Amino acid sequence: MNRSALILLPVLLAGCDVHSNKGADENVSINADGSGNIAFDVPFVKGQLKVPAAMMDKGDFDIDGVKLMPGSKVTGFSVFAHDKGATVDMAFSAPAAPDQVRSYFLDQFKQKGVDAALSGDAVSGTSKDGSPFVIHVTPNGTGSTGKIDIQSKD
Repeated sequence: MNRSALILLPVLLAGCDVHSNKGADENVSINADGSGNIAFDVPFVKGQLKVPAAMMDKGDFDIDGVKLMPGSKVTGFSVFAHDKGATVDMAFSAPAAPDQVRSYFLDQFKQKGVDAALSGDAVSGTSKDGSPFVIHVTPNGTGSTGKIDIQSKD
């Protein structure tokens, strides 16, 4: 996961607030909100940049081929990677009620052969590469908001 972030970073650096990060540890941290504000701190540089908010709306999410429910939008994310793995947290909004969103995820994971189960307001499971994940879904008006937490062990 952190390799993808590092590959995209040089493309995003043009026209942003960047500072040298001398003596930093080997951790990588990237945080973004739904407005397109991105902050990053990698071993060689740290800074902030602004991308069009539409880039967040069209964010691509995938756990073993399972994507967000159609009509959903990414509203923020954070990545913290270190030598023993990574933690990815992603927020999203969905156009359906929480029960429908949870059912959608359970059905999609079942179709892809991914171990997942319902636990309270969340769908939890383990990806095919062994990374545990939890998808919390709560009501928000006529739709839902959710948070996806993934623990990757490299």
